[in-house]
Amino acid sequence: MSKRANSKYKIDRRLRVNLWGRPKSPLNKREYGPGQHGQGRTKPTDYRLQLMAKQRLKGYYGSVSERQLRRYYTEAVRRKGDTGENLVELLERRLDAVIYRMKFAITVFASRQLVSHGHVKVNGRRVNIASYLVKDNDVIELTSKAKEMERVLEATQTAERDVPEYVTVDHKEMKGTYVRGPKLADVPYPVQMEPSLVVEYYSR
Repeated sequence: MSKRANSKYKIDRRLRVNLWGRPKSPLNKREYGPGQHGQGRTKPTDYRLQLMAKQRLKGYYGSVSERQLRRYYTEAVRRKGDTGENLVELLERRLDAVIYRMKFAITVFASRQLVSHGHVKVNGRRVNIASYLVKDNDVIELTSKAKEMERVLEATQTAERDVPEYVTVDHKEMKGTYVRGPKLADVPYPVQMEPSLVVEYYSR
């Protein structure tokens, strides 16, 4: 498991948002950053706004490294259409993100672990790479062992979030389909994401 999984709520406090909308987040009690200067309210610069937007987007997906995010940005620029929308779509095509959206895992960190431990199949083939990019109409299914895991069963029953329209899922069969790549408005982020600021950050 990545080191960030052990300090995921520190990310919440540092960014001053309940990034995943979870009831356990410390931001529900203290809406300020950590440390003795955490309650400071200085006006942020344009650079800081761009940096924080990047950190929010990067932090939300849990295991995305700076190198990976920059690579996604480069691919988003290469593709036709809005670069910010393309960036979000690429992130939402990650296999660990799809597992999270299908509610097979309670957190993005748990979904990454499920994939890396070999519990996920794409079109009948086992895939253990969390950053694997899922294509439209790909069928994602859990292994027979994973279908009986208590934490997986608990995740499918959680009322914290809903399954978005760009994926379909059958929680009885533990199987789903990635229907299409989403637009920013389709993605159920619990906090405001600003991919346009992320694009500005990388295009400096």
